[in-house]
Amino acid sequence: MCSLFLLFKQDENKTRSKHFLLLVYQSFGIVFGDLATSPLYVYRSAFAGRLRHYQSEEAVFGAFSVIFWTLSFFSLFKYAVFMLSVNDNGEGGIFALYSLLCRHGKFSLLPNQQASDEELSTYQHAGYSNRSVPASSFRRLPDRDKKSKLALLILVLMAASMAMTLGVLTPAISVVSSIEGLKVQSNDLNHRIMVALAGVLLLSLFVLQYQGTHKVAFIFSPVVLLWLLSIAALGVYNIMHWNPRIYEALSPIYIYRFFRLTGIDGLISLGGALLCITGIDILFTEVGQFSASSIRVAFCFFVYPCLVLQYMGQAAFLSKNFSAISLSFYASVPDAVFWPVLVIAILATVVVSQAVLSATFSTVKQCHALGCFPRVKIVHKSKWIDRQIYVPEINWILMVLCSAVTLGSQDTTRIGNAYGIASMTLIFITTSLISLSIYFVWHKGLALALSFFILFGSIELTFLFSSYIRILQGGWVPLLLSSIFLFTMFVWHYGSRKKYLYDQNHKLPMKWILTLGSDLGIVRVPGIGLIYTHLANGVPATFSHFLTNLPAFYQIIVFVCDKTVPVPFVPQKERYLVGRIGPKSYRMYRCIVQNGYKDVNENENEYDFENALIMSIAEFIQLEAEGGGSGTPDGGSIGGRLAVVKSSENFGKRFGISKSNGFEGTSSSSLNITSSKSATLLKLKMMYDEQESPEVKFKTRVQLTLVDTRYKDSFVKEEVMRLMEAKKFGVAYVIGHSNSKAKWNSPFLKRFLINIVYSFLRKNCRAPSIALSIPQTSLIEVGMNYTL
Repeated sequence: MCSLFLLFKQDENKTRSKHFLLLVYQSFGIVFGDLATSPLYVYRSAFAGRLRHYQSEEAVFGAFSVIFWTLSFFSLFKYAVFMLSVNDNGEGGIFALYSLLCRHGKFSLLPNQQASDEELSTYQHAGYSNRSVPASSFRRLPDRDKKSKLALLILVLMAASMAMTLGVLTPAISVVSSIEGLKVQSNDLNHRIMVALAGVLLLSLFVLQYQGTHKVAFIFSPVVLLWLLSIAALGVYNIMHWNPRIYEALSPIYIYRFFRLTGIDGLISLGGALLCITGIDILFTEVGQFSASSIRVAFCFFVYPCLVLQYMGQAAFLSKNFSAISLSFYASVPDAVFWPVLVIAILATVVVSQAVLSATFSTVKQCHALGCFPRVKIVHKSKWIDRQIYVPEINWILMVLCSAVTLGSQDTTRIGNAYGIASMTLIFITTSLISLSIYFVWHKGLALALSFFILFGSIELTFLFSSYIRILQGGWVPLLLSSIFLFTMFVWHYGSRKKYLYDQNHKLPMKWILTLGSDLGIVRVPGIGLIYTHLANGVPATFSHFLTNLPAFYQIIVFVCDKTVPVPFVPQKERYLVGRIGPKSYRMYRCIVQNGYKDVNENENEYDFENALIMSIAEFIQLEAEGGGSGTPDGGSIGGRLAVVKSSENFGKRFGISKSNGFEGTSSSSLNITSSKSATLLKLKMMYDEQESPEVKFKTRVQLTLVDTRYKDSFVKEEVMRLMEAKKFGVAYVIGHSNSKAKWNSPFLKRFLINIVYSFLRKNCRAPSIALSIPQTSLIEVGMNYTL
């Protein structure tokens, strides 16, 4: 037995080792591409401006020393050692930090916050509990001053807007820099021709985004690995061939000599030198997709040495060939290997662009989940890579902006100036959020938080100052783009929050519901009506507005609230909270669908959601009968107590799922008779869809059946059977179609934001039904006027 146990442990260790090595290998294609391609343009950007007049070995050695220690301090020390240890349930990035601050620092502005949120398994984190920490006056600041919550949100949105700006600038500077190598072989090559080639390559990249990268993703890591090996070999060659003394510049004394020689010109050059760390934020952002240890191993033992060798080699070459500074990388490549290196460089920059675009889509999705971005269509296909999403609207906006930057730039130096401002601003905001987390999340002393901010923030502010000096030389581009993104997100958050507060203040009192009786004073027809609302408690005014205009509704009523909890993911078994509204005879339920800010809806069609919802309600009915719910004299729940139904071991065991093939029309003009039990009408509808709807597609239906009808309580059996009978008649989705307008006596700024900007965004973004993946053939919209 002992030997079998040892063999089992050995096999398990081998499996873990293989998985770890696989993560290390895969991280090259996603995490390190941006950082690995920075040698294409760092020296050229650093020696732009007046620093080009310092044509001496001492200046080149000093510039390399600045680049080496910048790379080492930020990427090796700050990110690889410290930042990768910071996570929210294994996830990194600015929204992970914001989520931690919302949960443990009480900075959240998300609507529908409930005590049940804290019961999620991903909500609490070991070492983050603040119950045993004495609440100082500064720690109580978020509770006392709501402006501090708004200030933090704006700071996070500013970082998100800079990340979106990088989605515009990174493909532009990477692809253009790689293609510029053609100048080395052809001095007569027109700049416009190279820009045109880069434009065609970028357009192809954006157009192919909808297809996903699952078919070509397997080449991403080999391309970046081959690129890193190539630049490391070139670095070694240039060191040995041109100036072996370059190793002396590893000493920080050369930084002092550099600034003593160049003065203010050297300080300004920091804006170009910082490009050697562009992309290090991806190390922190992608820690959840891989792991902190795999990223550390890949960076420390492979990426970092390759980059250091390349920067040393370029410096050795430039110390003897300073006139080649404008194309320092390609000029240092021997003629015998020039074309292979050029091809690898182009492929590597395409991989970089793809990784950055995917990160931008993820940023937009997280902003949207937190209610800070207009409704967009988020596409995820089961055959795609895990977590890969596609946002069509953002893809085309990025394509237009990236093409404009590429075609409008005279050289990559201006793009580099813009790139440096966006990248360093994002790094500085991340440092600020980490400092707040040290105090509010990990409950360390204020002195430690300030020490961290001073240590890293002071150096970053120096780089920021150097970058912002170059505003007139292209640096205004990220400021303009990020301001537009930030303004859009803030206005959407402002308008959405005002609407939520309006709904909260105008929800229907429970006494009014109870006075109507079990039939609610209307005709109850067979079927299930799902009423979507932003409220996690109470009955929305949309319901009364519907009944006022059409006094009839479905037999089963379910108020559905799709809300975001400040956690990255909500486990599937904890996703649905179900409760009852009113007595049992009312047949009214509430279902809260909890999502994390990184959760992606992977349901292939609406039947998956409908079946999960029906099973959740049926399980709640059973749990309630067993004593899991608070009841009224007739067994109903007026208080609306909610239960996490999927935590039950018996969840779904009473149901069977069968698949049948059918046609579904995506046109909203299709006859809505899918719920009819008549085979003749179903056949007629299919014929109608085929003839009238050009977008009819073949689809697999998932049918839910009750296979175990044995219940101890006859009332439970009757209620579940009624639920299943109503499901056979079909499910309708009721959603509010709102028209928002500020009060006539509101301040001018509020009327401008609500009546003009927010109204424009609302009319030109995706409809709520599209964002929620509601089938158009089952949709009922209720008009609502909001006076905010």
